[in-house]
Amino acid sequence: MLAHTRLAFLGSGVMAEAMLSGLLNQELLQPDQVVASDPLARRRAELYERYGVEGTADNAEAIEGADVVVLAVKPQVLGQVLADLAGHLVPSQLVISIVAGATLDTIAWGLDHREVVRVMPNTPARIGEGMSVWTATPEVCDSDLERTRCILQALGKEIYVTNEDELDMATALSGTGPAYVFLFMEALVDAGVHLGFSRRVAQELVLQTVRGSVDFASQSRGHLADLRNQVTSPGGTSAEALYQMEKGALRTIVSKAVHAAYQRSRALSRLSEPPTVG
Repeated sequence: MLAHTRLAFLGSGVMAEAMLSGLLNQELLQPDQVVASDPLARRRAELYERYGVEGTADNAEAIEGADVVVLAVKPQVLGQVLADLAGHLVPSQLVISIVAGATLDTIAWGLDHREVVRVMPNTPARIGEGMSVWTATPEVCDSDLERTRCILQALGKEIYVTNEDELDMATALSGTGPAYVFLFMEALVDAGVHLGFSRRVAQELVLQTVRGSVDFASQSRGHLADLRNQVTSPGGTSAEALYQMEKGALRTIVSKAVHAAYQRSRALSRLSEPPTVG
């Protein structure tokens, strides 16, 4: 699927590098099929040293001859990048945007180009365990949809949605989700230290507990409440701990946090929308 595909990365931050690393590590691409654009010479040198990919500071130069253009710049510079590239893309080029909050219409209108995919990835993509939710404009052909799916599967799992609004929902749940998990893990480690464990031992206990719990839940495919009940004996330690969490409104706090992230994602999407006529 990607054997003869050339990719241009516009921007080379954390997520762009995660994609690049995943594609090269799985040998879906070779370094000479990739070019990375970044304004910092130091960053371009790092990517060449790590992956052997060529770099440039010129976005227009990067997209020349590329089959797929991965738009991975920071949201605050997106407008200028789109303006600089408008009219430079040919119809056969596929644009994949991972820019947070940037809608399909924003990208398509800004580039004057209709073959656009929008993706909401997350940081575990760096180790091939990511969750990517994506959608596309109607102009993206079946072969480019499959090519996108192939690229995203190098990062972990992917889900295609037809309703773009679901990307804002995914931003709040899976895109931002790792931050919630890390905070909960950090709190568990701190609790272990408070009990008397060294931080090193407490962290090892928490990491393996979370890892094992996720694997167990994935393999069992049962309802999470059923899995929780399996380790909660009446009057036992788990029951006491869970009582305190429920008493502290943990579910409500998590729900409010996810909803707040969703509202923020919607606001960013509205800010990125192209101007209307009339």
